[in-house]
Amino acid sequence: MSASLAGRARQAIVIDTDPGQDDAIALLLALASPELEVLGISTVAGNVPLALTSRNARMVCELAGRPDLPVHAGADRPLQRPLVTAEHVHGKTGLDGFELPAPTMPLQAGHAVDFLIRSVMERPAGSVTLCPLGPLTNIALALQKEPALAARIGRIVLMGGGCFEGGNITPAAEFNCYVDPHAAAAVFASGVPITLVPLDCTHQALTSPARIAAIRALGGRIGPAVAGWLAFAERFDEQKYGQQGGPLHDPCVIAWLLKPELFRGRTCNVEIETQSPLTLGMSVIDWWGVTDRPRNALVLGEVDAQGLFDLITERLGHLVRRLETP
Repeated sequence: MSASLAGRARQAIVIDTDPGQDDAIALLLALASPELEVLGISTVAGNVPLALTSRNARMVCELAGRPDLPVHAGADRPLQRPLVTAEHVHGKTGLDGFELPAPTMPLQAGHAVDFLIRSVMERPAGSVTLCPLGPLTNIALALQKEPALAARIGRIVLMGGGCFEGGNITPAAEFNCYVDPHAAAAVFASGVPITLVPLDCTHQALTSPARIAAIRALGGRIGPAVAGWLAFAERFDEQKYGQQGGPLHDPCVIAWLLKPELFRGRTCNVEIETQSPLTLGMSVIDWWGVTDRPRNALVLGEVDAQGLFDLITERLGHLVRRLETP
């Protein structure tokens, strides 16, 4: 740990995730950052089914040299509707682009919802941050199962939704909110302090040949793995949006915890549509304050993209060197 971190309390977090290439990079960024104490990982069905998200999370832990980290499997379906997955984006494994060995570390006994509750309730109130990177099913179930939980969570920092950007799975809805809109609605109504990283922000954080090359050059297994995942994932968005590069969504959640100065946003009311067939899962963000609905989330609207990639490259480089040091 650097001298600048000496004497500083580490931020305790739990990452709830559905890996996904960008989820995997977010996990690596968190595990490479000494400011963060990752208490464990909970998995949820989303980008791919639960068996694969749970497998992928463990493979990434082993890639990062953390086979000791507890990984708990959670909800295998949304609260009230059939599961929608995104193999068309992430490939059949969820981590297409670089093949990792099958994990040897086990899944932990017990449901992820119970792990989430325990992680928060056994620590001082306000000391644990939840970082959901996928559908919010596990978070909503935990809040429902333990009524005291909302008052004890320090903050929820999540990737999801869109304001002016619209949707990426339907014209109106972002994928995470669309997969389980009822869970998302419950989380935004919970009263827990929320930081929302929407598509408007993440679509500014685009890959480029130079950014991918810098990560590949880190070497070890992490450099080629992350570069391979980025190169695979960007091809879908380049074709879809007609742009050079693909957005890096989930690492923005971890980056905001590490360097909030890379981001700009404002506090808004956010609500999730759960009824309309046309706009199901839409995040209705009152960016301009045109209603009197309570402001329940800090919504990030801008990111310093080069600063974000510099942070990721720097931290992954530290992790590569740490793993290679006898």
